[in-house]
This record gives sequence, C-alpha cells and structure tokens, in this order.
Amino acid sequence: MRTGVNGFGLGEACGDYAVAGVGGALAQTGRRALMMLCLVLLVLLVVKQPTAALTKGVVVAGIALAVWGLTRAWGLVSARLGLRRCYLFAGGMVVTDLFGRPRGVVAWSEVTALNVIVTRSLLMAFHRFEVDRRGAGRLAFLAMGMQPALVEPLLSRAAANGAGG
Repeated sequence: MRTGVNGFGLGEACGDYAVAGVGGALAQTGRRALMMLCLVLLVLLVVKQPTAALTKGVVVAGIALAVWGLTRAWGLVSARLGLRRCYLFAGGMVVTDLFGRPRGVVAWSEVTALNVIVTRSLLMAFHRFEVDRRGAGRLAFLAMGMQPALVEPLLSRAAANGAGG
C-alpha cells in the first residue's frame, strides 16, 4: 500500500488494483496491433521465404519479445511505485494518477451512481468505471483486460455500501 493514500479516513484497506486512463487504452491498442503485425510478418516470412528470412524473422521476433518484456516490466514497476492504482477501502476508494498522487477520493456515502462500460474486442479490452459523486462530479477510470481483477471487488464493495449502478 502506497503511503499517503490511507490517510483519508476511509477505514480498513481492502486491496489495490491497476487502472489506466485513455493513454493506457491507446497503448493497449498500439501494442496489440504491433503484435499482430509481427505475427503476420513471421507467417509471411515462413510462407514466402525471401532472402535472409532467418535474419528478418529474428528481428521481428526480437521486436515482439521486446514489446512483451516492456509491457511486463511496466506492470511491475507501476505496481511497485503505486502509479495508476485504485485502492479500495471499507469506506470508499482512492484512485491515483500517473505519478502516484491521489487523483480522486470517493467515500461510498458520496456515490450516487456507479456505471460500468465493458469493451471487448481484438484490439481493445477494458472495463470503464464512472463514479458519480454528490457535488464533486464524475470520476472515470479504466481497468484493462478481458477480466480485470478490480471488477468483482469494486462492484461487491459498492453494492455492500449501497452504491451500485
């Protein structure tokens, strides 16, 4: 748990989960498109067998492995530093920004609606959460992936506190 996010009087910590913004969704789309392009290029290299196909195949496979490795490394580093996280508490939640500072603090008693929009396609997969708050506007964030770990705990915690959507 990142220091500074539990000082809002929201009670006991219930977990922290990775979230993203629009940039994260665009990065996911670009990464998936690049990986599909690498796969198509590798298949074409096997089928067409141009000159120096092995060298070209190694370069394409290297690019794919580098993208995969950078994705995993970013996931580990951002989790360790508390970047772009959603911290759930018994009394609410805290969403941090790209630099780990609290971007939104929401007590369950302030929530008027919790809307979830699900997108699942070949290039994009995410759950968009929109938390409407009394007098403070809307807090929106994304949980990336087909079945992100944040979905079930957030919805159950919100429902237990009467803030379902």
